Amino acid sequence: MRFWIFAAALALIAGCQGHGGTVAADSAQPPLRNPVGPVPGPDVALPVPQNPYANNKVAINNGRQWFKRYNCDGCHGGHGGGGMGPSLRDPDWIYGSSDPDLFADIAEGRAHGMPAWGTKLPADQVWQIVAYIKSMNTPNEAEPPTP
Repeated sequence: MRFWIFAAALALIAGCQGHGGTVAADSAQPPLRNPVGPVPGPDVALPVPQNPYANNKVAINNGRQWFKRYNCDGCHGGHGGGGMGPSLRDPDWIYGSSDPDLFADIAEGRAHGMPAWGTKLPADQVWQIVAYIKSMNTPNEAEPPTP
């Protein structure tokens, strides 16, 4: 039995040395030219939804009320300055700072503590909260914090 294992190992080593330790270029797999099966996604880019309440002072005020009522300030601080959750006043955002990005953050939730509110809140309220968050550090902010 040992003889056969030794012979197989010897043959394997001899076979590898015949190629000089490299694989011939013609033995490599050719790249696929056509994908197999259906290709996901539409043929054209879908329009990115825009916030219907952007820069609307009434909606921003309503967004502030929803922010407080749904206890967003419990994690993000009274005026979004941060707490257990990240600050909403910072210029740096992990998942993006566009209106659709913020809508997705609120509706879908994020790892490490941000709950998904999309099944609990109508889209109007989520967009108003987004409008409020986007108004922070601007003259349009509803109830800005005192310095």
